[in-house]
Formats: sequence, C-alpha cells, structure tokens
Amino acid sequence: MLLCAPDGTIIDFDLVAANAPEREAALALLQANPIEGATIICDKGFAGADFEAAVRELRALLLRPSRTDEPDRPSPPIGWIRQRIESIVNTLKDQLLLEHHGARTPAGLLARVTARILALCACINLNQRLGLTSRELTAYTD
Repeated sequence: MLLCAPDGTIIDFDLVAANAPEREAALALLQANPIEGATIICDKGFAGADFEAAVRELRALLLRPSRTDEPDRPSPPIGWIRQRIESIVNTLKDQLLLEHHGARTPAGLLARVTARILALCACINLNQRLGLTSRELTAYTD
C-alpha cells in the first residue's frame, strides 16, 4: 500500500498480506499521516460509503473513478494522475525489481522493500535538484 505525492515521492507505505482488506489497509495508512486538506486519488476498488466517510472525517477529498454499477455518480477527470500512479508502481516493480526482492523472512522483506523505496525517493529528490524529470532513472542504471 503506497501513499505518494503527485511527483511520485512515496510519503508512506505499508506491507500488508495479499488477502488483507484493501480499504482497511488504505484507511490505516491514511490515518497514520496528516492528510487534512489533501486530495486522495485512488482506484474504483476503494468504493464504499464507510471508506468515503472515513476519509471525509480525516478532512480530505477522495476522488476515484466510478464503477459500472454507479451510473449516476460522475467520474472525475483523473486519468492523467492515475497514469502517473501506475508509472510509480511500474518503476518500483520493473526498474527497482520490487517483485524480485530475494527476501527470505518478513524482516528481510521489509528491509529490501524499504531500501528500494528509499532509492526511488532519493532519485526523485536528486533529479528535482538537478532540474530533471522526477522519475527518470535511466541515469542511475548500469
């Protein structure tokens, strides 16, 4: 579960079991961070009155695409930011080999995932300081 800034910097993350309820994991991550006044953009899988009410209680705005069973709900124009979100996830998976972490224990998994996230954030920060595109990582590969 990732909480990211618009430039791709990862603000916080949590490792959760694959069978963990997605909305509960996301809500725990949001509650652990100061998000008042923020706009939270997520997938349509985060639909649900309870989740949306909980985000409102945190004084944040939730935007997500409409599901097919919600014909009366307008779908906000968030396609461009959702592409950025997918790009962040793909960067972690492909360039930083997140899915091929090689960990053998839960502690090892946490250490290896944290190292990759830290590497991504360091690259984004350096690129911003150098005036380059935030997530352009080719200069840092072999």
